[in-house]
Amino acid sequence: MAQPDARSDILAPAPWVEDRGAKIRITAVSTFLTAPHGCPHLVVRVETNEPGLYGLGCASDPQRTLAVRSVLDDYLGPMLVGRDPDDIEDIHRLLLNSAYWRGGSVTGNALGGIDVALWDLKAKRLGAPLYSLFGGRVRTHAEAYTHVSGADADEIADKVVAARERGYRHVRVQASVPGSDTYGTGAAASADARALRTRSVPWDSAAYVRTVPRVLTAVRTRVGDEVELLHDVHERLDPRQARDFLRRVEDAGLYFVEDLLAPEDASHFAALRAGSPVPLAVGELFHDVGQFLPLLDGPAIDFARIRVPTLGGLTPARKLAVYCELRGVRLAPHGPADVSPVAQAATLAMNISSHAFGVQEAAVFKPAVLDVFPGTVVANDGALSPHETPGHGVDFDEVAARRYPVPEPLEHDRWALLRNTDGSVQRP
Repeated sequence: MAQPDARSDILAPAPWVEDRGAKIRITAVSTFLTAPHGCPHLVVRVETNEPGLYGLGCASDPQRTLAVRSVLDDYLGPMLVGRDPDDIEDIHRLLLNSAYWRGGSVTGNALGGIDVALWDLKAKRLGAPLYSLFGGRVRTHAEAYTHVSGADADEIADKVVAARERGYRHVRVQASVPGSDTYGTGAAASADARALRTRSVPWDSAAYVRTVPRVLTAVRTRVGDEVELLHDVHERLDPRQARDFLRRVEDAGLYFVEDLLAPEDASHFAALRAGSPVPLAVGELFHDVGQFLPLLDGPAIDFARIRVPTLGGLTPARKLAVYCELRGVRLAPHGPADVSPVAQAATLAMNISSHAFGVQEAAVFKPAVLDVFPGTVVANDGALSPHETPGHGVDFDEVAARRYPVPEPLEHDRWALLRNTDGSVQRP
């Protein structure tokens, strides 16, 4: 926790602050760890000298949580104390430059937590919902998608129909591959508990390319055209396999295929998009808006998968959203359960005020999450609606949070560990 220190001077103070006579100042930056959903959430609270006025942000990085917390507690937080919280653009650039070697997901998440907290604080100070600071509404709600998975087309189709009956018009579908670690489908039926825990079940890309397109096409046949179907490859194919997968999946009529390639292979997206009518979505692993720019210039993608905390917060994410609008690319923000309700609400404020918005991934949080984060936005009839209260509308209960300690660091890291059938390491 960064606390005020009367003995230290503010580094690189903004020269206009004293001239304008502003009295509000940041007095502390506090961080909190909690895991009501099972995955670690890192919450940032920026406090001020005005009683009861604070802002909340999310810096959740489930694989490097403690590293992000150190950046906040030991570096960024102390630099904020004594500053006027109104100057979000100035503070963002100053903190970004402070590490000298800029970029990376650890710095991005730390900066994103502070940035969202400052936007929340500003909106509360003005007595306005956060989206109103971004130009106000351009839509009544943000369409959301939920997740279903299964072992075969019949099981998956039944779950899609059930999701449609709950109001969802967009559903992500994942199909398991027997004997293979397949993303988004839960435990492999043939694997024992120890193999799953030690990440010893291999990934079989050839079996995936043969099996999953056939299942997705069969699901489409069963559910009809009244629901949008999405699928997440989760960056597990190489460019050659990706071309084959797109060819095989054309008849499934997908709304988009997500993360067909890893960021390291992003230069292939232009050729893939030119050779296939299947819409492409990518970006949840990007930690810098600059990583999106080559893909938007073509454009080589159809949807930008923005993760607001990792990109450094709303300040850069909103600029990226404007560029997406100008290039005809839609937003499909990343929103699984490891993005806390604070980040979800902040992302929703961007969605509700952007003409570029397409669809929002909507986590279904456990009941405990709603206790720790009062005001958590819950999907209703397949859509998310922002709060009309000042700020992003989500609060944080410290007492409730302490009932849900975070797992040991390597406990969650195992999620990203994966090997191919030949034993080589595979991107997760």
